[in-house]
Amino acid sequence: MALTQGQQIENQKALNTAETKQKKVSKAMPSHLARVVLGLLFPALLIAGWEIGGRLELINTTLVPVPSTILATITALAADGSLWGHIGITLYRILWGFFWGTAVALVIGSFVAMSKVIEALLDPTIQAIRAIPSLAWVPLFILWLGIGEPSKVTLIALGVFFPVYLNTVGGIQSVDRKLIEVGKAYGLNTFQLVRRIILPASLPSFLIGLRSGLGLGWMFVVAAELLGASQGLGYLLVIGQNTFRPDTILASIVLFAILGKLTDFLLKKLQERALHWQDNLNGQQ
Repeated sequence: MALTQGQQIENQKALNTAETKQKKVSKAMPSHLARVVLGLLFPALLIAGWEIGGRLELINTTLVPVPSTILATITALAADGSLWGHIGITLYRILWGFFWGTAVALVIGSFVAMSKVIEALLDPTIQAIRAIPSLAWVPLFILWLGIGEPSKVTLIALGVFFPVYLNTVGGIQSVDRKLIEVGKAYGLNTFQLVRRIILPASLPSFLIGLRSGLGLGWMFVVAAELLGASQGLGYLLVIGQNTFRPDTILASIVLFAILGKLTDFLLKKLQERALHWQDNLNGQQ
């Protein structure tokens, strides 16, 4: 049925109003470059204030070395080649722990989310284990696996497991039941339902779980490397403490922050690329 002239005018007004609102939202959101500048502004001011405070002797630089001293320590470690070994072994532990923690969490979380029986069987035990402080596992892992790489990787994987598991279960169980019913009405089998409905719908929650898991992995790697490690950024913390070198300790902390931010940045880019189909505020740039 053809629209009357009055209806066409009303529709055009509604369309113009929606476009105006979208433009206002877009203008209110900073550009990519502006966001980068804003993100660097606070650290830059903090570092500048820290350096100036140290130069003016407002800060005890013996206990809190200024950023230039920390940078000199990192440069010296890079120059003698030891820095790359510490970074390499830490990244190796993080990646292996992240891989195994994610893989196990994805498999168990999928089964728990898809079956009420398996959920009733496993979830209470997993939640009870989640409540155990992570450091409580350390003596047991050392007894079982020794002080080598397996115990460290297992500890990191344990830290990665729980956020990925929770987000996998939550993401799958939050899929709209009506979508699944529509899929069944169109004759989709179980595999097609998972691939075309459940997986896309639960992907945002799963990716958030990956970022949370990676963040916990970086926390757990410090604990792992404080225990019997002979190399790694956590080991640098111990060296700094034993030799009373706050600059070495802070250099290690700064490197943890930089590497943690870089790995999270990569996961965030993966998240944006995987969820480019979403029509949300992040897409209005």
